[in-house]
Amino acid sequence: MSDATATSSMDQPPTEAALRRMPKRDYMNRRQQMFFRQRLLAMRKKIEVDLATYRLALQSDERQPDDFDLASAEEDRRYLLRTIERNIGLLKKVDGALRRLTTGDYGYCLESGEPIGIERLLARPTAEYSIDVKARQESRERHYVHHRS
Repeated sequence: MSDATATSSMDQPPTEAALRRMPKRDYMNRRQQMFFRQRLLAMRKKIEVDLATYRLALQSDERQPDDFDLASAEEDRRYLLRTIERNIGLLKKVDGALRRLTTGDYGYCLESGEPIGIERLLARPTAEYSIDVKARQESRERHYVHHRS
């Protein structure tokens, strides 16, 4: 392989399979960061397209001929509003992950500082906590809710 070919392949994000094969000592190297930046930017773009579509659907002002159609249309609007809220929340998480990539904190647990892990980040690129920390948080939340009820 020529130097130009080696350099150009190093300037490209790895495939998901190549990412999984990288040694643990290479965790959050430049190529891994490139991979996740690309994935997060693609997520962001899709969310923005979806939000624009949902907002257009909300703006449609069709008159409903009877009460049943009106009730169905209102339920559809409530569903769209919940979906928009969820997507806005996800967009904030994506933006947070992109900021952490810029600062070098991406891929590391906000609570423990330990690596989150490639597999978890592949499943949830916006993950902020390692699986152990997240499990403890969820356990505490369930315990708190259980004791409040």
